Amino acid sequence: MAGTAIIGTVFVDIKGYPDDIYCPTGRNIGTVKMIPGGVCRNVAENFGSLGMPAQFISSVDRSAVGQEVRRQLTEGGIDTHYIVEGENAMGLWLAVFDEKGDLAGSISHQPDFSALEALIREKGDRIISDCDNIILEIDMNEVIASLVLELAQRYGKKVYVIVGNMGIILKRPEFLKRVDCFICNEIEAGRLFGRNLDGLDPAAMLRFLPGAADGAGIPSMIVTMGSRGAVYYDSRTREAGICPALPCRLIDSTGAGDAFLSGAVMALTRGLPLSVAVRAGAKLASLVIQRVENASPPVPDFFAEFESAAKQPSL
Repeated sequence: MAGTAIIGTVFVDIKGYPDDIYCPTGRNIGTVKMIPGGVCRNVAENFGSLGMPAQFISSVDRSAVGQEVRRQLTEGGIDTHYIVEGENAMGLWLAVFDEKGDLAGSISHQPDFSALEALIREKGDRIISDCDNIILEIDMNEVIASLVLELAQRYGKKVYVIVGNMGIILKRPEFLKRVDCFICNEIEAGRLFGRNLDGLDPAAMLRFLPGAADGAGIPSMIVTMGSRGAVYYDSRTREAGICPALPCRLIDSTGAGDAFLSGAVMALTRGLPLSVAVRAGAKLASLVIQRVENASPPVPDFFAEFESAAKQPSL
């Protein structure tokens, strides 16, 4: 089996870091770095860093940068057999951070999904039938999302969803009824449910989430809330709770959500309960925000403490 099929986009992230207090209307002396990114590319790198089997299904440009993205993932232990090449097949993300490492502003140039859509149409049946489970960046386009969800249902594969711009989710919210776990941040949850949830206290989010998820028919859901932690709920087991964030030094917040999803999904695919999976996600996110790179460094035996915790009677 191929492990997890990670289906999503590749971006090149252009990041600016000021040397002093960031002034949005003035000149800021600092450092500019170009780093491979994209939510699912970051997730794929996290899988490789933790030694979890996965294949990355995506598209890259016919360029040296595209070849470098493939090389890095391959060397990181990820199966890149299904990465295809195309024109304008990678996106660009321009981001500026303030002196604290928080995102101050960004502009995203979306890729052309034609090459990836053609791949899913041609080889999606084989990709989905051979994998163990799926992580889908659902906001690429409606055709890709629909094809992957239909194939997952046909072959009985669990789907874990990561969002981009919320465009497809807001247009087709019924797609979320067909995923095993939906992971998003509080702003994205607010857009989905039509309420302002930004800054909500975790206890208040915990009171809100079960009814909202049940009403939308979402089987299970995790809402990340930055430094306030995360709230989780599973409609099938009625398991719900709050997971605190781990204190750490913030260098760059990029990739934190991708790392959280990576850790949580990897834990779930290893058979760990949702309450433990969110803790794995929180730990991986804490490692990523302490570095400039968008993904985790290699961490031997990352899941040992969580598998031990899962055996405790309280969990």
